[in-house]
Amino acid sequence: MSKVLLVEDDQDIADGILLFLKSSGFETFHVADGGKVVEAARTFAPDLIILDLMLPNKDGLACCKEIREFSNVPIIMLTAKVEQIDKLVGLEAGADDYICKPFDTMELMLRVKAILRRTANQVKFSDVHLVKEELKVTYKNQTVNLSSLEFGLFELLFNTPNRVYSRDQIIQQAYPNERDITDRAVDSHVKNIRKKFKAAGAETAIIASVYGAGYRYQDA
Repeated sequence: MSKVLLVEDDQDIADGILLFLKSSGFETFHVADGGKVVEAARTFAPDLIILDLMLPNKDGLACCKEIREFSNVPIIMLTAKVEQIDKLVGLEAGADDYICKPFDTMELMLRVKAILRRTANQVKFSDVHLVKEELKVTYKNQTVNLSSLEFGLFELLFNTPNRVYSRDQIIQQAYPNERDITDRAVDSHVKNIRKKFKAAGAETAIIASVYGAGYRYQDA
């Protein structure tokens, strides 16, 4: 049974969508507060999210961007704004589809089913969450205390999973303003990052060594 997270603060609209979702056999969870969306996405782990743009406490665009930091779950954005620029901004934030209010609920259901067919068995949720503005990294909601230099290295690898970076590339891209970073320093930072994630409960090395090539990020 596919799971759909509905984020909509208008109860009448939410009730109508939930009725159709449940009658179509979906497991549902409803959130009306933008400030609770990210937590709901992590704990409910839906196969698809229907996300209203205008929400109390945090708007849909901000929610969409945060969700994209740890999941590729498909997102359909709902909005009363019809201007083309708003559509483009929504898609740029990571939405997979976009539908304007008022809308035909049957059309929404058709879009939901079409996206779910396309993304079946492809949705992933990472236990790692990175907040660049706060230099913060968490693993399963537990803070991993990285130094600023460790954070720079980790962010580089995290943003391009499975891409291998040589030590020289890491030095050039993760530490552009640092003159005293050496290969040995990179190795030391990687070792510290692994140790801190292990202390947080990660069972596999968050950064993998690729013999003769460098390092890459892999989900713990």
